[in-house]
Amino acid sequence: MRAIWKGAVSFGLVSIGVKLYSATEEKDIRFHQVHREDGGRIRYKRTCQVCGEEVTYDDIAKGYDIGGGEMVILTDEDFAELPLSSSRAIDVLEFVPAEQVDPILYNKAYFLEPEGTAAKPYVLLRNALADSERVAIVKVALRQREQLATLRVHEGVLLLNTMLWPDEIRKPDFGFLDEDLKVRPPELAMASSLIDSMAGEFDADAFTDDYRAALQEVIDAKVEGREVVQPEEVEEAPAAAVDLMAALKASVERAKAARGEAPAGGGGEPTPISAARSAQKKAAEKKAAPKKTAEKKAAPKKTAAKKAAPKKAAEGEKKPAAKKAAPKKAARKTA
Repeated sequence: MRAIWKGAVSFGLVSIGVKLYSATEEKDIRFHQVHREDGGRIRYKRTCQVCGEEVTYDDIAKGYDIGGGEMVILTDEDFAELPLSSSRAIDVLEFVPAEQVDPILYNKAYFLEPEGTAAKPYVLLRNALADSERVAIVKVALRQREQLATLRVHEGVLLLNTMLWPDEIRKPDFGFLDEDLKVRPPELAMASSLIDSMAGEFDADAFTDDYRAALQEVIDAKVEGREVVQPEEVEEAPAAAVDLMAALKASVERAKAARGEAPAGGGGEPTPISAARSAQKKAAEKKAAPKKTAEKKAAPKKTAAKKAAPKKAAEGEKKPAAKKAAPKKAARKTA
């Protein structure tokens, strides 16, 4: 790597000499503009709009358009006279919790390497910053522009993240924000279930740029003069869902199937809605259970009553016989 900036981290009264390196690089495949007929490179000439002459880099200055066709020209001397206290220093302003910095503010990342004899104070700042669980808010001037940045530890190295200024962040102004859109609790529960079914631990190495790989394959095939193998067709995105609830439910089942889990109805982990329905069903069964038990307990009494019925019938047969014997006794007394 090649250092793009040299300066010092100003930490209180401590000054730590450092070199700045770009921490990231784009892996995009770059192309040149060429003539379709013969493959010749297309060149652009820098010409003056007023005189029509070609202009070299040494004769190019910066101009600010003030409107009405008028232009204010600024030279390198004008920029050199600007007061940039952080032109060769990274001034630490304060230390704040990392979660208080909105990620939308982050712009570019740079590694800091200690220079010369600055290794010990560099390591001291690195360890103290790691122990504090905070990030340093700093100011630094890069390419003649003062920038706000954070300083934190990444894999044992101090990492500088330049930031956008607050007035460079656009405010979202969309019509739907003023609409009174209601989300039903079952829909929210199903959406939460979908999030849970797709939850995981982030591993950047698990993701690849499939488009870049396919494009590189096309280039390699043309270089080697072989037939280009068409990549597999990507599954088309589904059309806009008409039934939001059905789409969410289908998404949950699809996510679980991708993880090798059983669907909600097949003994897998229930969704919030299916769990609620199951709980209601169990509660209804518990309420109905005492009635069935009472009926079972009452059944023996009815059986006992039926068994007692023949005895009563037998007693009834004996009583009429006794009544018939009474007239005979009366007849004897008369005689």
